[in-house]
Amino acid sequence: MHPIYLHIKETLMPYYPAEEASAMAKWILADVFHFSAIELYTGKDTQIPQKDREKLEDILNRLVKYEPLQYILGECQFGGLVFRVAPGVLIPRPETEELVDWICADWTGSKGCRVLDIGTGSGCIAITLGKRLADAAVTSWDVSELALQIASSNARHNGVTVAFDRVDVLADGIPEIHVDVLVSNPPYVTEKEREGMERNVLDWEPEQALFVPDDDPLLFYREIARQGMFILDKGGCLYFEINRAYGKETFDLLVRLGYQNVELRKDSFGNNRMIKAVRP
Repeated sequence: MHPIYLHIKETLMPYYPAEEASAMAKWILADVFHFSAIELYTGKDTQIPQKDREKLEDILNRLVKYEPLQYILGECQFGGLVFRVAPGVLIPRPETEELVDWICADWTGSKGCRVLDIGTGSGCIAITLGKRLADAAVTSWDVSELALQIASSNARHNGVTVAFDRVDVLADGIPEIHVDVLVSNPPYVTEKEREGMERNVLDWEPEQALFVPDDDPLLFYREIARQGMFILDKGGCLYFEINRAYGKETFDLLVRLGYQNVELRKDSFGNNRMIKAVRP
């Protein structure tokens, strides 16, 4: 392996698991310094300019403080698209891509599908759906003005039209809207789960987008699903990303609220992570 790769990995190993340190080293060299696979794996000591060495050391200094690499680089990939990310929005996860894939499998071919994404963050769900579903009319809500600014920038960058609006779904007087698909990846981490979280999440990602009270873990699911009975047209579908610890509880909640054909799915890691329900 290239000496610079070894330097990055050795620097990060005291702070991250070996596999994660290795992955970050490859990511930095490929995306930031444009190393080819041959340069990376042959071990040939390709020299990089002094300014690039200074840039690398700055990245490493930030990584050892547990700042997420995606925030350092200012972007990440999701669904084959590139998204700008910053500490005001959650970093998109692979599990969320699986939720988007599920929606696309259900609705590809349904021209003019109307979509509402609640809690849009970086806009990754809404924008990817807008890109992949032909003629979809996509609306996105978030309570954070910063998130809406970042999501709007991502929509422009990816050439997708999305109607963004600042809405607090826990407040009264939400806008009247009717859609075929209602999707949300709302806050679902309970306060008691803080202790098991990695510092690069806990210290850097926005708490407002992560946490719910221990005594009301389904807070957002209950309110969004309740509103969904008015927002969704008959036969429309509600999709949630969920806390793996509350799969049964979320399933039961949707049944109690009157939804039909409720389906709980596992992600590629074997965790209960997604749920779908049909508005009767």
